[in-house]
Amino acid sequence: MSKKKIAIGCDEAAYALKIVLKDHLEKLGYEVKDFGAEKGEVVLYPDVAAKVAKAVAAGEFERAVLTCGTGIGMAITANKIPRVRAAVCHDPFSAERARKSNNAQIICFGERVIGHELAKSLLNTWLESEFSGGGSAPKVQRICDYEEEYFKK
Repeated sequence: MSKKKIAIGCDEAAYALKIVLKDHLEKLGYEVKDFGAEKGEVVLYPDVAAKVAKAVAAGEFERAVLTCGTGIGMAITANKIPRVRAAVCHDPFSAERARKSNNAQIICFGERVIGHELAKSLLNTWLESEFSGGGSAPKVQRICDYEEEYFKK
């Protein structure tokens, strides 16, 4: 049985949180691909978010984790990549609904917003949740329709 794969990335503001979550994922049995930043490296968070989101969109990873100061910039950037849905989560309900209602493949956290233990707990909730379809399916499809309309090349 092969390991589950997941991507992770951060900017310098959230390096410590990324390391905590990376270690946590590995303990859960995930093979983690780290897209940076490295310790002490200053990066533009949009560059990291775009690399991770493109890998998700290409099907290299089913899910990913992005961290920055607030999680907001990473989510905004990741959501620019067609076929990707990223959500900032700071509480259990949003972590669960990001998957169950919105089929978000990327979860984003803010190092300056939540603590490490809460982030691990929210990550667990998100990982254990699956898209429920049902009444949410037409809404997610509409998101995909808008992507198709506005991201045509």
